[in-house]
Amino acid sequence: MTHPLPLLGKVALITGGGRGIGKAISLRLAQQGADIVINYVRNQTPAEETAEAARSMGRRALTFRANVGKLEDIQRLFAQIEAELGGLDIFISNAASGFNRPAMLQKETGWDHTLNVNARALLFAAQCAVPLMKARGGGSIVAITSLGSQRVLPDYVAVGASKAALEALVRYLAVELAPEKIVVNAVSPSIVETDALKHFASLSDPDVLTRAVANTPAGRLVQPEDVAGVVAFLCSPDAAMIRGQVIVVDGGLTLLTRG
Repeated sequence: MTHPLPLLGKVALITGGGRGIGKAISLRLAQQGADIVINYVRNQTPAEETAEAARSMGRRALTFRANVGKLEDIQRLFAQIEAELGGLDIFISNAASGFNRPAMLQKETGWDHTLNVNARALLFAAQCAVPLMKARGGGSIVAITSLGSQRVLPDYVAVGASKAALEALVRYLAVELAPEKIVVNAVSPSIVETDALKHFASLSDPDVLTRAVANTPAGRLVQPEDVAGVVAFLCSPDAAMIRGQVIVVDGGLTLLTRG
């Protein structure tokens, strides 16, 4: 029988864990027993609110401000986790950023920022996470990617390239870290219904969400909780033999071809 709290006693770090998909992941892991560390850069209030919700479940929950696009911030974040929680079992690389514009209008600073936050952060955070996981007998790393890594989306070149790099890193890390009993995978959601998406859609194209629902075989948009459920599964013992995979959560959207 499946344990009602399969992650009890585990410590999980979720970057960008206070809002949207990150919040849903944080709360799902807490529901399954994990103590959580929520990383944020600017949005402290939602991070604190998410941590308080986890505490109401009886979990330890800490918030740390760190820009994962900066190596010194990554190192400081993991040092704080080790000092305050004694180790780490789960690392969810969820924080993301990007400058959406056509390839011909991309700027060096925007490109570097996007690649640093979305891809480079996974590599150097993994370097910090692995010693903490090894000391506890292994662990799980899950990166949140997007369909733009494989498909061409409007003005998405920098983010798409960063997510493609992220997925390549997942494969390399999965093989290199397997002997350390560290499982590495990625989850790729399609359009996820968040408050930020609703706000953006209302400004740019009020009908975009209606069209997205119509084009999704499942008949609705992906919810943050849908993504969180898959992430939690990948952190569980049941997923031990899933390695280096990109799990698509899209309600069937990308199965269809359109002329």
